[in-house]
Amino acid sequence: DWDGTLMDSTAHITRSIQAACRDLGLPVPADEAASYVIGLGLRDALQIAAPTLAPADYPRLSERYRFHFLVKDQTTELFPGVREMLQELRDVGYLLAVATGKSRVGLNRALDQARLTSLFDGTRCADETFSKPHPAMLHELTRELGQDTARTVMI
Repeated sequence: DWDGTLMDSTAHITRSIQAACRDLGLPVPADEAASYVIGLGLRDALQIAAPTLAPADYPRLSERYRFHFLVKDQTTELFPGVREMLQELRDVGYLLAVATGKSRVGLNRALDQARLTSLFDGTRCADETFSKPHPAMLHELTRELGQDTARTVMI
């Protein structure tokens, strides 16, 4: 996983969801409710965070979320020790992959900014397949990397 696992982005995502709701005059979810949806694809997350919004208005809410997330994206950083841990795992021969609720554009941008792209053997994003908690991302990555799911760990 990426957000809240490798990248310390929980507060930033929570504030971006809340700001997007505020922009559209929706009830603003509490911190716990807004952070609960992290890891889901954006549409699924916003449906849970803003259940009173008409389905036709989710694109507007998504746009406002992206605006707030991108405007202050510089505030997110890797958790301490993540870069070193990933490099060590790579050095001893582990295959590494990311399965995330981020979009492909969002993950590529985050990987580039963190200078981690070369450490991962595969990645899968919510706009490419079923979003977590559906297991499709993990099944696709294990097939792509030629690995057995029984020997795969998701963190």
